[in-house]
Amino acid sequence: MSRIQTVRKSGPVIERRSIDFVPPRERHGKPFGQFTLWFGANMQITAIVTGALSVIFGAPALWGIIGLLVGNLLGGAVMALHAAQGPKLGMPQMISSRAQFGVFGAVIPLILVIVMYLGFAATGAVLAGQAVNQVIPTGNPAVGVIIFGALTVLVATLGYKYIHMLGRISTIVGIVGFTYLAVQLFLKHDVGSVMGVGGFAIPTFLLSISLSAGWQLTYGPYVADYSRYLPANTPAGKTFLACMSGSVLGAQWSMTLGALFAAIAMPAGHEFLDGQVAFVGELSGGGVIAVLMYIVIVVGKLTVNTLNAYGGYMTILTSVSAFTRQLRFAPWVRFAYVIGFITVSVIIALVASADFISNFKNFVLLLLMVFIPWSSINLVDFYFSSKEKVDVPALYDPKGRYGAWNVPALLTYALGVVVQIPFLAQTMYTGPITPLLGGADISWIVGLVVTAAVYYPVAKRFNHPPAEMIYPADDDVQAEPAASATTV
Repeated sequence: MSRIQTVRKSGPVIERRSIDFVPPRERHGKPFGQFTLWFGANMQITAIVTGALSVIFGAPALWGIIGLLVGNLLGGAVMALHAAQGPKLGMPQMISSRAQFGVFGAVIPLILVIVMYLGFAATGAVLAGQAVNQVIPTGNPAVGVIIFGALTVLVATLGYKYIHMLGRISTIVGIVGFTYLAVQLFLKHDVGSVMGVGGFAIPTFLLSISLSAGWQLTYGPYVADYSRYLPANTPAGKTFLACMSGSVLGAQWSMTLGALFAAIAMPAGHEFLDGQVAFVGELSGGGVIAVLMYIVIVVGKLTVNTLNAYGGYMTILTSVSAFTRQLRFAPWVRFAYVIGFITVSVIIALVASADFISNFKNFVLLLLMVFIPWSSINLVDFYFSSKEKVDVPALYDPKGRYGAWNVPALLTYALGVVVQIPFLAQTMYTGPITPLLGGADISWIVGLVVTAAVYYPVAKRFNHPPAEMIYPADDDVQAEPAASATTV
């Protein structure tokens, strides 16, 4: 067996790549691995809470579930378009943003991405910590959060290979656990009675769409991080379908359960808002079965929290490397950054847990406002302006093709954020146009369309993409024929 085949089959115990380009000799895996990763990452308690929010904030269960499906499909398609970039580029998602914003300019959305990772890591730690405390009673809620944080550090430090392994485990565990919950739900409650309650209302229907679309769209800044090791000749369509189907199916399953949980719990007087994890344990039947369900919750949250920590560490390194020009970092650097990232997220979780539900809803919708323009610019540039051709070495050089700052792109990004403000419907601010729409929040749709429409002519005028894909010469990228990119 050749050295290349050996590397592909096993690889190092701890991943050695970080934000640098992954050469063909280290590529491995198949698109189905993307399905299991994103299915498993969405079979989790926070997705259940997101589905519950659609009902808690006014949508009837039936129309809430339909709205969640529409949002998952729309957001999942955009998310999967980002994922399809991974095999072609062979590097983390946010590094590729330098092609649109410049090497230094890309740091602006990068900072917002780091905030996103911290927010999701913290809110996830709240619920996972509750589950840990149910399995290992300590009497101190903080202990569960800290234990969960330590588990996240372990997997995120080991890296890509073990993150995908955890995704496969989470898929199996999630299917078994959530199927059991669904059976118990239908056996113990009259689900049909809550499905027929309430009529269609545009504001709450659009809120449901926004919640699930926001859930999917916020994966965009790091989804390619987990497809970048696939062989470069992997068909983009297969990567797209694997990511989208895994993420949409996993999220919709979880969110549907959440919507039904909320619809059933609220009339019966249960405080679903203050005891989501306990509600799952009670529904499962208590005792040993409840403990197993808490473990299911921990596994699902561990999967997605590891994605947040791993993506957060690489985003921080991407920001730092823009100014230091350093491309490779030792494994101990990953460990130090992950430790710091998780420590901050745990502190946030312990401080913010009392208002978790309200803060989480506002957090998701706010993220839509800042990430829709980024996503729109990235996709328009990659698929329509650059036509999937990127000068990879120039992404690391502020004096190269993409420069230090792409002012036209940054101004378009700012416009994409500002244009959404009149259409916002959030607790802290309601835009002047929102009441005319019955309170419906369509800001994300406006941001997506306006940013794309403005950016395309800007990119055609100011951007100068290469005629062909340019890879780093020192990695011998172009020497290996496509036929050798076999996987094990």
